Amino acid sequence: MTELLKISLPDGSVREMEPGSTPADVAAAIGPGLAKAAIAARVDGELRDINRPFESDSELALVTARDEDDALELARHDFAHVLAEAVQALWPGTQITFGPSTDDGFYYDVKAPADRDPFSMDDLPAIEEKMREIIKADKPLRREVWSRQQLIDKWQAEGEVFKAEWAMELPENEELTVYWSGEDWLDMCRGPHLASTGKLDPQAFKLMRVAGAYWRGDQKNAQLTRIYGTGWLNKKQLNAHLTRLEEAAKRDHRKLGREMNLFHLQEEAHGSVFWHPNGYRIWRQLEAYMRRKMDKAGYREIKTPQVMDARQWEQSGHWGKYRENMFVIPDEVPNTEEDGPVISGEADWMALKPMNCPAHVLVFKQGITSYRDLPIRLGEMGCCHRNEPHGALHGLMRVRQFTQDDAHIFCTEGQVVEEVQAFLALADTVYRDFGFSYDIKLALRPEQRFGSDADWDKAEQELRDALTANGLEWEELPGEGAFYAPKLEWHLTDAIGRTWQVGTIQSDRVLPDRLDASFVGEDGEKHRPVMLHRAIFGSYERFIGILIEHFAGRLPVWLAPTQAVVATIVSDADDYAKEAVGKLEAAGIRVDSDLRNEKINYKVREHSLAKVPHLLVVGKREAEEGTVAVRTLGEKDQRVMSLEEAIDMLRTEATPPDLR
Repeated sequence: MTELLKISLPDGSVREMEPGSTPADVAAAIGPGLAKAAIAARVDGELRDINRPFESDSELALVTARDEDDALELARHDFAHVLAEAVQALWPGTQITFGPSTDDGFYYDVKAPADRDPFSMDDLPAIEEKMREIIKADKPLRREVWSRQQLIDKWQAEGEVFKAEWAMELPENEELTVYWSGEDWLDMCRGPHLASTGKLDPQAFKLMRVAGAYWRGDQKNAQLTRIYGTGWLNKKQLNAHLTRLEEAAKRDHRKLGREMNLFHLQEEAHGSVFWHPNGYRIWRQLEAYMRRKMDKAGYREIKTPQVMDARQWEQSGHWGKYRENMFVIPDEVPNTEEDGPVISGEADWMALKPMNCPAHVLVFKQGITSYRDLPIRLGEMGCCHRNEPHGALHGLMRVRQFTQDDAHIFCTEGQVVEEVQAFLALADTVYRDFGFSYDIKLALRPEQRFGSDADWDKAEQELRDALTANGLEWEELPGEGAFYAPKLEWHLTDAIGRTWQVGTIQSDRVLPDRLDASFVGEDGEKHRPVMLHRAIFGSYERFIGILIEHFAGRLPVWLAPTQAVVATIVSDADDYAKEAVGKLEAAGIRVDSDLRNEKINYKVREHSLAKVPHLLVVGKREAEEGTVAVRTLGEKDQRVMSLEEAIDMLRTEATPPDLR
C-alpha cells in the first residue's frame, strides 16, 4: 500500500493526499469555492504552481487574489511571457531574451527579425490585441524539467542565439525548467506561473513604451528593444494606476521647476543643478529650518574639505566599495604646454568626497575625548559628489552633486539606544511638519560586509530596541544594510500614494575601528565609540524634488519662494500697491508687485502658473478704502479684507512650523 503524503495547512489541520497530488487537489478537497479561488501555492514557504505535485510531506498555504503581492508577481510574470509569445506570433524570426516582472508591471527584451526595423510605439496596439487573443484562448501553462543540452539544442535549432548563449552558461547539475504555453510555445523560466493564460484579466494590462536595451546590459553587445507594460489583477487596478501616472506627470518636478523658474540642468554640468533665485529661496528656508532643529537637538555644525587623499578612503573602506562612483583627481598640477594635460604618473591620488563620514571622524579625533564628553553630535550641510551613470540621472532625484543634512553621533555602547530614540522623535517631528506619513524599515547585514557577527548582532538589536521603546512598528529587509552597518530607513508616502526613501540612521562600529577613533573611558583606557550616521532630508536636492511633487508645486506659504504678489487693476492704484508691498516686506513677507499694464485675468493666470500662494489685487476702490482682494491659489472665490488683516494672515502662514 502506497504511503499517503501529509500536507499541513495554516489552520493546523493535516490532509492526507495520494502521491502525485498537487495544491490544486488539496484546494478541491477543501471545497469548490477555494478550488476556484486558489491561483498558486506556498509549499514549505516557496511560491509554486498550483498544479505542481508535492515531492514529500509539506506545509501548504494556498494563494488567492487576496494575497496581492504574490498574485501581482505571478500575473506580471505571466503577462511578460504572453508579451513574448505575442511578438513571436506576429513577427516570426523575432528572438526573445529575458522578461521579468517590475514594481508596476513587466517588460521583455526582444530582437526584431532581420527583415524589419526595431519595434516601435506603432507596434504596441497590434501586440496588445494578440496578447488578449492568447489570454482568451486560456492556454495551459505547463512546467517541464529539461537538461542543459536539450535547451541548447532547441535554441540553436530555432536560431535563438541569445537564449542559446545563456543556456550554455547554466550549470549542468542544476534543475532547469521550461514553461509551455499550450502545445506550441515555450520559454526557459524558473516560474512559478498561473495555471493558464485565462487566469489573467485581458483588460488589466497596457503596453506603455519601448526603449533601447543591450544584451546582458553591455553596450558592446547587440542592441535589443525593451517593451514595457503595466499589469494588474483587474481593470479597476489598471485604471487607478493610469490615473496615478497622469497625476504624477502633472506633478513632475522638472516640469514645475521650469514653470516656477526654480532651477535648470544642462550638459555643461551634467548631473549638477543650477539653482535660480526662486529655487534657492526654498533651499535657504529648508536649511534654516533644519539648522534650528539640529541646534535645538544638541548638534554642533562643522564644515569639512571637499577633496581628501585617496589613502583616507582606502583606510575607511570606501575606496574598495565606491571607487567607480568617485571623482578622482591627481595631487599634481598637470603640464598643459603640450596638446593636452599631462600627468607624470607619480602623483598621489585624491578624491572629491562622496560622503562626509570619514571627515567627521577626523574632526572627532582632534584632541583627547573623554567619556564625559559623549555623546558628541557633529552636523554638516555637506556637499558631496558621486559619479552616477548618465542614464541614471533624473532631475533633482538623482544627481552627481548634492548636499546632505548629514550628521554623525559619537557615543558609548550604553548611549546608542537612547540616541536612536531621540533621533526617531526628531525625524518624526520633521516629516509631520511637511505633512508626510511614513513607514520605517530595518535593513539588515549584507553578505559582503565588514565587522564581526557579534557586532552586527548588537547593532541590529540596538535599532530594534529603540524602535520598540518608542512604540514604533517596522519591516525588516534582510541583506540590504550598508557594508559597515545596519540601518533604519524612512519611507515617506506622498499625496498620490508614492513612497520615497529619505532619512536613515546607521549604527556603525566598523568605521571608528578602521579610522582609529577612540575616547578615554571611566577606567582610563581607550575605547572605540559607536558612530551613528544619520540624515533626515537625505539630500536637499532630492527632498526639494519630492516636496514639489508632493504639493504639486503649491508649497506651504512658509516655503513658497514668493509668498504674495500685489497686482494692480488700474495704474491709479500703483502708489497704494507700492505702499502695500513696503508694509508686507516690513512684516517679513516675501512679496513682489505686478504693476504692468495688463488685464488682471492675465496676471492671475501667470501668477497661478508660478504657484504664488496669495495674489493681493488692488484697484481704485481698494486704494481708497485701504483694503486688498485676496485670491488664494486653488480657491475660486476671493476675499476682501483690510491690508492689516492680510498682513496678519500672511505673517501667520509664513511662520515656519517649528516657530509657531
